[in-house]
Amino acid sequence: MAKFRFHKVAAVAVLIGFAAWMGTGTFSSVGSASAEDEGGHGAAQPAPAAKPAAEGEKKAPARTVAVVVPPRVNHARAIRLSGLTEADKRAVLATRAAGIIEDLPIRQGDHVKRGQTLLTLSEEGKRASLEMAQQVLKQRQAELEAAQRLAKTGTLPKLQLDTSVSAVAQAQSQLKLAEAELERLSVVAPFDGVIDKVDVELGSSIAQGGQVATLLSLDPVVVKGEVSERDLRYVRAGDTAEAVLVNGQDVKGEVRYISRESTPATRTFRVEVAIPNADERIPAGMTAEITVRAEATDSVILPRSVVTLSAKGDLGIRAVDKDGKVAFYPIDLVDDTTNGLVLGGVPADARVIVAGQELVTEGEMVNAVPADAEMIKKLVGDATGTN
Repeated sequence: MAKFRFHKVAAVAVLIGFAAWMGTGTFSSVGSASAEDEGGHGAAQPAPAAKPAAEGEKKAPARTVAVVVPPRVNHARAIRLSGLTEADKRAVLATRAAGIIEDLPIRQGDHVKRGQTLLTLSEEGKRASLEMAQQVLKQRQAELEAAQRLAKTGTLPKLQLDTSVSAVAQAQSQLKLAEAELERLSVVAPFDGVIDKVDVELGSSIAQGGQVATLLSLDPVVVKGEVSERDLRYVRAGDTAEAVLVNGQDVKGEVRYISRESTPATRTFRVEVAIPNADERIPAGMTAEITVRAEATDSVILPRSVVTLSAKGDLGIRAVDKDGKVAFYPIDLVDDTTNGLVLGGVPADARVIVAGQELVTEGEMVNAVPADAEMIKKLVGDATGTN
């Protein structure tokens, strides 16, 4: 029984000693104990701080990108607008008097000249009124001449002479009124053009102001579109313009007018392009795509794949500067051609990244190598064909 108690006491003592040793924190594995210092002290030396993992590793090599210095070209900026053809002049002709249509020498599609009579109403006594006014004027003029002779001899009072003068003036007014009434019986063409529509028939009755016909002048034909306020500065009157009609026909003309007031709903400005149309093959009301050629600007030609976005979301290209650092340049889209994008705003000595531009960021150091011949050929294209 005493022996059993001794083992229990011994186990408790060992447990207490082990706990005390663990609490000191000076334990180590076998063979790794610290050596004693020269003074005979057995204090353990502090372990050296661990080196950063990156200190012993090699620095990552710079990324390799392909670059090219694109050729410079003078390219006319292309402003593209959606438009609609319209007649140069359009008039809805109407009568100036009421009556019966006596003569209607026009049909739809007829070409007429300025001053040509298009419609005549029946006279209904207006010719007789004119002849009567002419006779009355002759009589009043004869009376005035007699009064003037008598006034010279002193046998006619001055008041009667003034009455004769007034009578002549009144007769002249009546004659002009009768002539105007007769002129109102006819409708004449105000300009050269083609009759697009006839609204009346021969022998029918028409009221004063009644619509007779629609007259169009289609030479030149006008293509009207709307230019944005952003592109307005590039468009000037006299600029060359091209239009592709909805039927595939290509025509050329020039900008003849730019509105000085924007459309409130869209903040766009009306542009009119005059296109020669001597044969009148281009009708009014046809959809067209307008391309205005503005003044040529210094630019470069690059493939669409080169264009990228900056960290801020701006559209541009990435290039490598003289120190091998990546730089971003915002671009100005001048034109979109079959050979690529024509871009402005690219510095003359910029080495544009054409391969790997999406894998690098601004300020990063890169290894720039010239693009191969095939890549350059793709970039340059037929530059002369885009001017």
